[in-house]
Amino acid sequence: MRLRYLGHSGIQLRDGEHEVVVDPFITNNGKTPVGLEELEPEAIVLSHAHGDHYGDTAALAERSGATVVSSAEIAGYVGQRGMKGHGMNIGGHHAFAFGRVGFTPAWHSSSFPDGTYGGMPMGILLDMGGLRIYHAGDTALFSDMRLIGRKGLDLALVPIGDNFTMGPDDALEAVKLLAPKRVIPVHYNTFPVIEQDANAFKARVEQETDAECLVLQPGDGLEL
Repeated sequence: MRLRYLGHSGIQLRDGEHEVVVDPFITNNGKTPVGLEELEPEAIVLSHAHGDHYGDTAALAERSGATVVSSAEIAGYVGQRGMKGHGMNIGGHHAFAFGRVGFTPAWHSSSFPDGTYGGMPMGILLDMGGLRIYHAGDTALFSDMRLIGRKGLDLALVPIGDNFTMGPDDALEAVKLLAPKRVIPVHYNTFPVIEQDANAFKARVEQETDAECLVLQPGDGLEL
């Protein structure tokens, strides 16, 4: 199982047979060296509709034929534009060829760049390659993260940028509630308003929790 950090909140997951992309914001992200031609997903899983998460979904889905897995509203939106969508909602789970997807609450907002409502923002639970991965999406800290953690998390991706999401202090509290084996900070340093010191966050996580914190640069890969 290989994870590649695409920058901002985006990741690519490959288990040798399947490829899944989460929140692919690449073309207008000057911080990532990744090119769209390097991605061939069978599924694109979206946490919400904001442009820095929906990003290159249309271009990827149209080229690769990927199914867009997200809220019912986002699935409907892409379906109206000729793409394949699979709509879900918070609390729901579905088994796909690549693995099992579930959606959790996220405290944020969700609308497309054209103003269309994108449904509720969500966190993502993904069982793939024998691992359970939690992508928190864009969210504030909330106490029910403890319930998500009870599912047993091999990896959690949490935003640390502040302003639009949790900052480092609340993200540290989230790690304590989630109790993952590993954690990767995301959604920081893409824009000036969300600049953070990820290495300082790593030091606090590893001092105050049992989790290993992995700081990845855009384009970096990791064997899980």
